[in-house]
Amino acid sequence: MRRIFSCLCLSAFLLVGGIETTVAQTAKTKIQNAYQQFKGASAMTNGQASLTVINAKTGEIVFEDNSKVGLPTASTLKVMTSITALDLLGPDYTFPTSLYYTGTIDSIGTLHGDIIIEGSGDPTLGSDRYAEHNAETLLNKWRTAIVELGVKQIEGRIIADDSKYKGNQVPGTWMWTDMGNYYGAGISSLNWKENKLEVQFTPGRPGSMTQLASHNVPPFYQLVNEVSTGANQSGDNVYGYAAPYSDIIYLRGTYGADLKKTIELSSPDPALVLAYDLSKALLTDSIIVADSLISTASLLKIQGEPQTWNQGKQKLLTVQSPKLIDIVHWFNQKSINLYGEALLKVIGGISANKFETEEAASLVAKYWENKLKIPVGEIKTYDGSGLSPQNRVTSNALARIMQYAKGRPWYQGFLKSLPTINGTSMKSGTIGGTLGYTGYQKAADGQEYTFSLLINNYHGGAGRMRQQMFKLLDVLK
Repeated sequence: MRRIFSCLCLSAFLLVGGIETTVAQTAKTKIQNAYQQFKGASAMTNGQASLTVINAKTGEIVFEDNSKVGLPTASTLKVMTSITALDLLGPDYTFPTSLYYTGTIDSIGTLHGDIIIEGSGDPTLGSDRYAEHNAETLLNKWRTAIVELGVKQIEGRIIADDSKYKGNQVPGTWMWTDMGNYYGAGISSLNWKENKLEVQFTPGRPGSMTQLASHNVPPFYQLVNEVSTGANQSGDNVYGYAAPYSDIIYLRGTYGADLKKTIELSSPDPALVLAYDLSKALLTDSIIVADSLISTASLLKIQGEPQTWNQGKQKLLTVQSPKLIDIVHWFNQKSINLYGEALLKVIGGISANKFETEEAASLVAKYWENKLKIPVGEIKTYDGSGLSPQNRVTSNALARIMQYAKGRPWYQGFLKSLPTINGTSMKSGTIGGTLGYTGYQKAADGQEYTFSLLINNYHGGAGRMRQQMFKLLDVLK
């Protein structure tokens, strides 16, 4: 009986193993056929594609082609930045921002000193995406703390301390046409309202100049409007042109005659905007700032002397950012480039006290070389968000890092951060001739896949190309 039972168990094992092997072979054949058809399309005549598909349950490669060829990532890079940050810092990591004062308060409530807001890189400070962290809530907290201190007038300054990252910086590989727009906002250790400004236009007849209807741009910036009215249904083709610490923002391009949209620009000095907003909030209690509003990067340039302005500072309060897992959620859902650069800075700082963007990016490659034995040649990046056109990552590296995430305790939170596109949980990427998708798919037969698909230099419209990519990825369903 024991021999018969053993034989039955062996037969069952072989049967199940045979079924799994057959299923895997069938899946591989389906993917291979669909992929060859995809590569053979006229849109890919001069293009290049890379695909890696992993069996999410076993970790085995189901299909790969050009999987070790580095291609531009666009925003698919955000998943690698997210996973690295979550793995290194933990899902509960937060960024502190502290309010201080210096000097003394006399008997009539005059502060003979400065108010200092010190940042540590929180990208969500003042963001409307978080109810407890939006601008109004934080300004009220800081205003209340200053009032309760007994201050009725500030004879000094409001100093926005963004010195940790040496002021507001833009990665050196970003393009000039991106830098003045919200998605090209620089990264500071004291970010504010996602480092963006908003303008509204009143269009005229097609071909005529637009008028600025309203904006929230502080008075220390000059807006130069060169935007003309485009044809109906021509949409938003407005670009801002400004660099960190510019005081002039040029607006160029066209704004559709039938368009009703707020245009979002990058803030040349977000820390200074925060100081300005706090001064306005204090006015509600008739607290006047007698001296200037300034960010520390500007302060050091003007003074040209050793740092003495924060000596003897006393803390009033500290606010913590949302948890990292909640930051990652909006980072991937809305593809906010600023969040990626903030996470990359702290990755570099925690890893090796290196806050420069390219140095921090190289540390990410070394992290995955140590963790998963992925050669550093497969991860050559220059930022944390994917906006740099010089980034090159293989589909193998992306897929393997995504597969690694499945085994981590924070995986479910990360999974929720991925948008649902074409019925699949995946992050998309789009930049100058590059499209990409990386994510997870559960098939109708119960099989689960982790995948990464990158294409470069395709021909034709992006919309049509996406549909062809969806058709290819549909074989995983």
